Amino acid sequence: MNTLLKSATIIDPESTFHRQVSDILIADGRIAKIAQTIEAGDNFNTVTLNNLHVSRGWWDSSVCFGEPGFEERETLENGLATAAKSGFTDVAVQPDTHPVSDSRPDIAFLRSKAAGNAVNLYPVGALTLQSKGEHLAELYDMQNGGAVAFGDYKKPVTNPGILKIALQYAQGFDGLVCSFPQENNIAGSGVVNEHIAATQLGLKGIPTLAEALQVARDLFILEYTEGKLHIPTISTAAAVELIGNARKKGLNVSCSVAIHNLLFTDAVLREFDTNFKVLPPLRTEADRYALIDGLNQGIIDFATTDHCPVNIEHKKTVFDHALYGTTGLESAFGALHNLFGTEKTVELLTR
Repeated sequence: MNTLLKSATIIDPESTFHRQVSDILIADGRIAKIAQTIEAGDNFNTVTLNNLHVSRGWWDSSVCFGEPGFEERETLENGLATAAKSGFTDVAVQPDTHPVSDSRPDIAFLRSKAAGNAVNLYPVGALTLQSKGEHLAELYDMQNGGAVAFGDYKKPVTNPGILKIALQYAQGFDGLVCSFPQENNIAGSGVVNEHIAATQLGLKGIPTLAEALQVARDLFILEYTEGKLHIPTISTAAAVELIGNARKKGLNVSCSVAIHNLLFTDAVLREFDTNFKVLPPLRTEADRYALIDGLNQGIIDFATTDHCPVNIEHKKTVFDHALYGTTGLESAFGALHNLFGTEKTVELLTR
């Protein structure tokens, strides 16, 4: 059956129809016609909605679907269905699985499970074997199997030698290396941002220094190797400044920010709500504004949902023992729209 969208505002700066209100005819899953008025046929499913907008499909650079190994959190089928309903047509899935996706067969499994889905799945392979940070995984083999990047999800590359070798090796096949921005020796056993809220709640803090030190170290190594690096989910003003300065020097570095770090600060933790226990932690209002400014300036490349479902029993517990993670696909557009408006939100989700 054909679908006819009536009076839709098109948001696509690359299209001649940008900002125009038009009817859109979809036939056999493809846009067949765009015009100011299209008459509906007998076999048309006509969609008429107030304030209807249409854009290209959206991209999320970091999601976790649990499968294989943690299907009780979310399966690939359910995760991809959620992404589709939320407006996403492309997602990069992290190796937060059991076993860790650190080989070509693991990448092939993910791709085969997602084949034929409305949402394109792009696997991120583990940077090191079993994400233990000791030995590089078979990066080239995984890339040939369909991996789009390599990183150990929520785990920093603690050994600078490993990062140096990875950045040098990946240049041979234009691979993208990812390094989580946290110096664990500084972060220690902290669970929230080191700030007034942590003191008031009696919780151990993770100082912004932990992020700044790791980012600075990684950028020094990147400059030495002349490689290509992605720093996922930065959370501090210091990281924005460091990456901005690195860009000015010509370093090939990209970065992302989690949408919840754009919306909330550590002030929301006063009720010990474990739904706000995320990594990196929610920071201060000054950090939040710096992250928003970084997106507007183009220093930060992506706003990601960092979608990572957690079993409810691992959230309904004392804060120290609760697992990090939150969902984000379904709320992504609304959250960003409140901050940036329609056109900027679409731009952020289609970068």
